[in-house]
Amino acid sequence: MPRKTDNYDWETFLGPRHIESNAKTLQEAHEGKTILLTGAGGSIGSALAMRIAASHPQALLLLDSCEQNLYQIHSELDRCGATHVPILGDIADRPLLDSIFARYSPEVVYHAAAHKHVPLMEANPLAAIRNNALGTYALAKAVADHGAKNLLMISTDKAVDPHSVMGVSKRVAELVLMALSSEKTRMTIVRLGNVLGSQGSVGLLFLQQISRGGPVTVTHPEVRRFFLTLQETEELVFTAATMDSSGGIWVPELGPPRKVLELAEHLIRSAGLTPGDGMPISFIGLRAGDKMGEQLVSTRESREAACMGGLHRVTSPQLSLSELEAAVAELTEILRHRDLASLISALCRIVPEYQPSAGLLDVHLPLPEGEECH
Repeated sequence: MPRKTDNYDWETFLGPRHIESNAKTLQEAHEGKTILLTGAGGSIGSALAMRIAASHPQALLLLDSCEQNLYQIHSELDRCGATHVPILGDIADRPLLDSIFARYSPEVVYHAAAHKHVPLMEANPLAAIRNNALGTYALAKAVADHGAKNLLMISTDKAVDPHSVMGVSKRVAELVLMALSSEKTRMTIVRLGNVLGSQGSVGLLFLQQISRGGPVTVTHPEVRRFFLTLQETEELVFTAATMDSSGGIWVPELGPPRKVLELAEHLIRSAGLTPGDGMPISFIGLRAGDKMGEQLVSTRESREAACMGGLHRVTSPQLSLSELEAAVAELTEILRHRDLASLISALCRIVPEYQPSAGLLDVHLPLPEGEECH
């Protein structure tokens, strides 16, 4: 049977890839500083927390809205003897954010908090926009207003030409950071693909299905995704956070996307079984919001050829500050009234490349007359 899901060697599938690591730069970026980490109890957040704690910050503030996740990383850091402050709360809670900044004055902020499951967010679009888009706005405004030096957000390839509410919510979050970034407060975005071994990842789902005797469920035989390991994710995040740049969007060099079916077959063989005969594979069809393939750069963007630490800068359309403020005000009012049809219409205006899924349009009310999404 497969190895434990929390320590599976995902490189056996991905093969060797060189992503630079600079422990000295990481130490210099964190030592003696106060660091705020949102989504600290998630898979990525926990990994970042352990690495930051080892860099001897003056204070490590862990913010998470999930009590159990926060408890787990709090307990782990306690066992390691790492000084930290667990904070149970919501990134959209501006008074809480103001109190954190007033009391601790964090200089560096890592923003890993996000609702990330595509079909679940298609079923809960208001929650996705509140957390991923408006929550990011509340955080970025607090960071800028209180004079923190750096904010880095982990984004996703699903924000590129989005077909899902989760994707468009993260694209709005990107627009927030680009509009609010300044010489005083640098705001950086790093787009990643699917992180193998993270909570809710397809790799862990396949391992669980194999351990139960199958079937292993794949949406479509030709679906392709960008994959990277948790360790690669850490290195890319810290590289983006510590390099000398003016912020903006950065994407890694990951090679071509891989078939999800290939991952399923690899994990089945790793368990000593044969795909199909020894372990059935079931094709269940694309879910609401799913795409056949992902991209790291939009058709409306361009990627610079020069590479810094395995990352390329992306030139992307952005909103002016006044356009951003108007968009946030509109989304806030829509969420207050829980107006789903108006939400879809507004998102199509803010992110013109957004193509709402058929499932979302079927479930919710039609768009107002004269409004179309392309």
